[in-house]
Amino acid sequence: MKILIAEDDFPSDLMLTRTLKEISREVLHVKTGVEAIDACRNNPDLDLVLMDICMPGMSGYDATRQIRQFNKEVIIIAQTAEVIVGSRKMAIEAGCNDYIEKPIDQDELMGLIHKHFNK
Repeated sequence: MKILIAEDDFPSDLMLTRTLKEISREVLHVKTGVEAIDACRNNPDLDLVLMDICMPGMSGYDATRQIRQFNKEVIIIAQTAEVIVGSRKMAIEAGCNDYIEKPIDQDELMGLIHKHFNK
């Protein structure tokens, strides 16, 4: 799989990278919503985006909405430590396929990925 990790927190990015190494052929990294949009536009062969919701400059919600304007196929999983009532619903309404809370449980993340790719 070709995976984009949109994450501004280095330890979180590192944990995700280690978790995904077994299933990825390539992992791209960005730190802002604007960079996530550009990476998706420049890599139409992406299979999966792990989208942090709270990033500098542009939220993951807004980045997802913009990505969905030109790519409706890529699987986007929202990830956030800012858990508020309705955050899962807001992620899905923005165009995310799924949602996971931080700290990320590696088994839960792999379960979500398998859910979307082993249909």
